Amino acid sequence: MKAIYLDCFAGISGNMLLGAFLQAGVPEAYLLQELQKLPVHDEFQLVNSEVVKNGIHACYVDVQLTQAPGHEHNHMPPHDHAAVHGHAEASQAAAAHAHAHRTMADIRTMLEQSTLAMPVKQHAVAIFEALAVAEGRVHGKKPEAVAFHEVGAVDSIVDIVGTAICLDYLGIGQVFASRLNLGSGFVHCAHGLMPVPAPAVAELTKTFPTCQRQVEKELTTPTGAAVVQVLANYSESLPTGFVTQTIAYGAGTWELDIPNVLRMYVGEYQGAGTAERCILEANIDDMNPQLYGYLYEQLLAAGALDVWTTPIYMKKNRPAQMLSVLTDKAQQAELAGIIFRESTSIGLRVVPVQARLECSRRTAQVETPYGQVACKASAWQGQLVNVSAEYDDCRRLAEAQGVPLRQVQRAAIEAFYARLGK
Repeated sequence: MKAIYLDCFAGISGNMLLGAFLQAGVPEAYLLQELQKLPVHDEFQLVNSEVVKNGIHACYVDVQLTQAPGHEHNHMPPHDHAAVHGHAEASQAAAAHAHAHRTMADIRTMLEQSTLAMPVKQHAVAIFEALAVAEGRVHGKKPEAVAFHEVGAVDSIVDIVGTAICLDYLGIGQVFASRLNLGSGFVHCAHGLMPVPAPAVAELTKTFPTCQRQVEKELTTPTGAAVVQVLANYSESLPTGFVTQTIAYGAGTWELDIPNVLRMYVGEYQGAGTAERCILEANIDDMNPQLYGYLYEQLLAAGALDVWTTPIYMKKNRPAQMLSVLTDKAQQAELAGIIFRESTSIGLRVVPVQARLECSRRTAQVETPYGQVACKASAWQGQLVNVSAEYDDCRRLAEAQGVPLRQVQRAAIEAFYARLGK
């Protein structure tokens, strides 16, 4: 599977991503050709330049806004384009382009009515939805009602859609990212002076490992944080099974003591090998079935990746269960201890997992007649293969509305496919 690893030691932003993709081999002409499919294509020009950051040769991409009919623009110097709560330059630029303020509904309609490839639409809509949810939580609004300000501006639309175009061009099926360096200090945004991380970034990164090292600047923008939150799996370093083919660097605006670049590894991910993952197995024919539920809970809480039982027959035709626990090597000893303490097993088989193939996954919020539901979509080699409605959301709405659970699930999946025009 084609994959990328994002080394975010100096943070991540939209233009850093675009710069890294271009240096990694995405043709600038192709990116521009695809961006022409947006209705805002006459409101910007893409300026790509080669720069050196602390001795590292990198690509810097600047989305420069052009004058649209009936509008006068005050052009700002090149800046590291931010999203919902960007830094001062982004906020001033957004203020100078008031016509660019858009709601989530506006942006979704723009993308869905475009002729962009379906995977590009899916990724771009998902990233904007993550931003809308984060901004809505910060300001107490429904995601659809959020007016994006900076993130609705043309430069951020280009950053997000451009990233989706580049992922599709390279055929990326898996995205990994390091811990995000958020920076520190304070930043000016549309709502005044905010601490770093700004509220939207804090919301977007609350479940992803972060740090705030060395620099009193905003290093991770909402656009960069949303891309990671939607598309990436955390990996402290290059994942086991990742074979690097190219290393590329996308530059940010700041001149820092550290290189202000995003390092992108492009290569093949062959899945976790024997050194990383295994299955613990035990055949059990003498345990009270009531104990299995508690055993499952203990194993999953301790870090098991999956737990399941399979009905089997043992000697003397005794019905039994084969307990299987998928685990990383680091948790193997702890999980074995739980099995020995909480079950009647006195021995385990350790089965190495030679490889693991994974679909790329994302979560999208959809509106149904009963309320909002999260849908999980999985894709393999750029093609949608499965959509499921979040059980807890559907159950909550079914109980509140007094309707069958399956009815809510069906409405959510239909809403998801309707958004894709299917």
